[in-house]
Amino acid sequence: MSLRITFITAGRILRQLLGDRRTVVLILAVPSLMIALISAIMDAAPEAFNSVGLILLAFFPFMMMFMITSITLLRERTGGTLERLMTTPTGKLDLVGGYAIAFGVAAASQTVIAAAIAYLFLGLETAGPAWAVFLIAIIASLFGMALGLFVSAFATTEFQAIQFMPVFVVPQLLLCGLIWPRDQMAGWLQGVSDALPVTYAVKALNEVQFNTEITSEMWVDVAIVAAAALVATALGAATLRRRTD
Repeated sequence: MSLRITFITAGRILRQLLGDRRTVVLILAVPSLMIALISAIMDAAPEAFNSVGLILLAFFPFMMMFMITSITLLRERTGGTLERLMTTPTGKLDLVGGYAIAFGVAAASQTVIAAAIAYLFLGLETAGPAWAVFLIAIIASLFGMALGLFVSAFATTEFQAIQFMPVFVVPQLLLCGLIWPRDQMAGWLQGVSDALPVTYAVKALNEVQFNTEITSEMWVDVAIVAAAALVATALGAATLRRRTD
């Protein structure tokens, strides 16, 4: 792995993203608009918004990085870009690292904008510091990026890549505790929830929401999500192919 090639790759991907205005709007504006809509819906229950809005600050980056990474990498494979790159000194880890840096920057920008709007204009309140929310959301987005990288190896069209969302994204939304308290789910569903990394991102956010100090439980939950991102990244690198048959 060459850091120089990795950063060159990250720069190329960022330039591609910035060159697509619709994608930039999708990344930066849509999460904020959706959280604002949720705030308006829950206008009469600000405490409920504090919980739901906080979770969405992490879930939206996870979901959108999954979508964008899987589709972008699929385009590069079907367009022959990966095949050309792999005839150069660029290695798989350079590509994976470049994607992680580029989409990490995109996720950080998205999170800062959405969180700033939520805290400053929508009345979101947490007992813990805002920087911890940023950290959790960015790590969740990196997990989404890594998962999208892995999933893209099994898709041959962009439509197929989107079809993986009900398999990899929707269960995490339904079972993370956002829709219904985990302790009130059926026992086997609680077991499934315990195996899903986004569950631990939500648990970490709950620690920030109710504790003025950073707790060891939060760091444990963050470490679990980060470890899942590393495993998904390794799987994505292992399944990275030059082209789609």
